[in-house]
Amino acid sequence: MCGGAGDANLAAMAEWTTSTQANARPEQVLEVLTHPDAIRRWAPIDFDVEELDGVRLVAGSTARVSGKLAGVRVGFDVEVHAADEDGVELTAHGPIGLDVRYELVPAAGGSEVTASVAVRRGGGITGRLISQATAALLSAGALDGAARGIARAAEGAPALAAA
Repeated sequence: MCGGAGDANLAAMAEWTTSTQANARPEQVLEVLTHPDAIRRWAPIDFDVEELDGVRLVAGSTARVSGKLAGVRVGFDVEVHAADEDGVELTAHGPIGLDVRYELVPAAGGSEVTASVAVRRGGGITGRLISQATAALLSAGALDGAARGIARAAEGAPALAAA
C-alpha cells in the first residue's frame, strides 16, 4: 500500500476496525451495505451520490459521491472491488484516500460484521485537514456507530436475491 519516499501522502495514516453482531443473515447485511438509500441510514456523514453505475454497489462498479467533512465539501471517486455475501471492499479517492472493508461471517442468530477503514493522507493543506478530521471522527467512535447502524438496518432488511 505504501509507495516510495516521494509518495508519503499515499502511506496509510491509520486504520480503524470494529465488529458487531447483527441479527440478520449476511445477504440482508449486504443489502444495507450496497444500496445508497440504505447506506444513508447508517453512514456517519451525509453524502450525495452524483454518479453510480447501476442502482447499487457491485464488484467492478464505480460511483462519485460528495459530502461535507470538516466544514468542507469534498468529493470521492469510489471503486468497488468486492460485494458479495462475504462482504464489501472498496477504495475512495479524493482529497484523502480511504480503503474500506466490511467482512460478513455467518454466526449463530445472524452475522458477525467487521468494519475496517484505513485513511491515506492527502496532499496539501486541504488533504491534511481532511485527513485529521477523518481520523478524529473515526477515533471518536464513528465507525463503531456505523457498524451498529448497519446491524440495526440489516435486521429490518429483506433478503433479496443476488443481482
